[in-house]
Amino acid sequence: MSDLSYAEVSAKLQARWPESKIDPTLDRVRRLVELLGDPQKTYPVVHLTGTNGKTSTARMVDALLREAGLRTGRFTSPHLESVRERITLNGEPIEEQRFVEVYAEIEPYVDVVDSENEHPLSFFEVMTAMAFAAFADAPVDVAIVEVGLGGTWDSTNVADGIVSVITPVAVDHAHILGPDPVTIAKDKAGIIKPGGTAVISQQSLEVLEVLQRRAAEVGAQVAREGLEFGVTSRTVAVGGQLISIQGLGGTYEEIFLPLHGEYQAHNAATALAAVEALLGATAQTEGRIDTELVQAGFAEATSPGRLEVVRTSPTVIVDAAHNPHGAEATAAAVTEAFAFNPLIGVLGCMKDKDVYAILEAYEPIMETVVCTRNSFERSMPAEELGEIAAEVFGEDRVLVRPKLIDAIDDAIRLAEENAIAMGTGGVLITGSVITAGEARTLLVRKQKGAPNPYEVER
Repeated sequence: MSDLSYAEVSAKLQARWPESKIDPTLDRVRRLVELLGDPQKTYPVVHLTGTNGKTSTARMVDALLREAGLRTGRFTSPHLESVRERITLNGEPIEEQRFVEVYAEIEPYVDVVDSENEHPLSFFEVMTAMAFAAFADAPVDVAIVEVGLGGTWDSTNVADGIVSVITPVAVDHAHILGPDPVTIAKDKAGIIKPGGTAVISQQSLEVLEVLQRRAAEVGAQVAREGLEFGVTSRTVAVGGQLISIQGLGGTYEEIFLPLHGEYQAHNAATALAAVEALLGATAQTEGRIDTELVQAGFAEATSPGRLEVVRTSPTVIVDAAHNPHGAEATAAAVTEAFAFNPLIGVLGCMKDKDVYAILEAYEPIMETVVCTRNSFERSMPAEELGEIAAEVFGEDRVLVRPKLIDAIDDAIRLAEENAIAMGTGGVLITGSVITAGEARTLLVRKQKGAPNPYEVER
């Protein structure tokens, strides 16, 4: 039993290099997991990268594998509200006490690695090692591991995925990964390992060529959306959508997916193909995965912070889209799944994003955008965001509210006041994972009468 508290462990982790500070090497984390006995080698790994859709796809893989009777560990990032969300065991965030225990168990080895290197281990490197150790101790039957950034140099890449999943590749973190999808794909392709299977979501031809070339170089099999697997039909339904999927081992008809958006249907197809690849399902393998299992697994699928309804009357949705590709998918999904008139946006973005393109994606569907910021230092000041928004929306459709709670309150008021006869107003809070997470926390606390934890004077 550790003498440390959960708050003390969280503070120790946050004091390390942040995720936004990148030093492209696996040397430190590889040394750490070697000292720990290479826990990441004690279970099969499904490894995921891509620009958008990673976390949702990882959660669906997790749900399907648990439905198949397997004990799972899942490592995803970033978190919405609690850092414990990043490490889940059988679908549930690791408990506070166990989180503290795992940290205490690896801390002496962390100190050794820190002492051996010019730069200490980063927050994400330590979290990765904690996840691998927690999964080995559980133990899990399979780990679902999402990269933090990129692929080749991401600390999760000390694990060798039996299945490597590449969700759609677009431009994000351009200052780190590169200015175009092809350059970014070369980095992400690094998670494809010898003898494994690469499950590839729909990509541009240029990106697909990069990924296929890497697979050929290392002798990995390839399963491509649109060729070996894919969505064959999709119908909008109450609370989600009804989809049919051609998988690697068969066809799965009339599957209810309780998530909105065409992109989630494609995520589901990718997740199913990954599970089929892991479990060895082929057209010649019957009974390993059947429609009943797929229906039950997807029925339990959740994706917090992804087109998530957190309040009704008026409806308030939080969404973690934080780049132009994600914003375009969110805008299309909102238009398809909801009939808001008007839709009021609340936007809080990070400084290093293509904010202009994000705003362009939302301009056709939002009557008014309320520009704000979240509590992170990298958050773009609300006034600066408002100036950019005025170029896209026009000044008369832009409000600036530096405090997130004020922005939410004003957006809800506008949605209620401006709803036309027989119409329903709605609010979409988006722009970053942090904004979505803080909005979730604020709205829950507001309903319970609790104080605002993000009351920060700017």
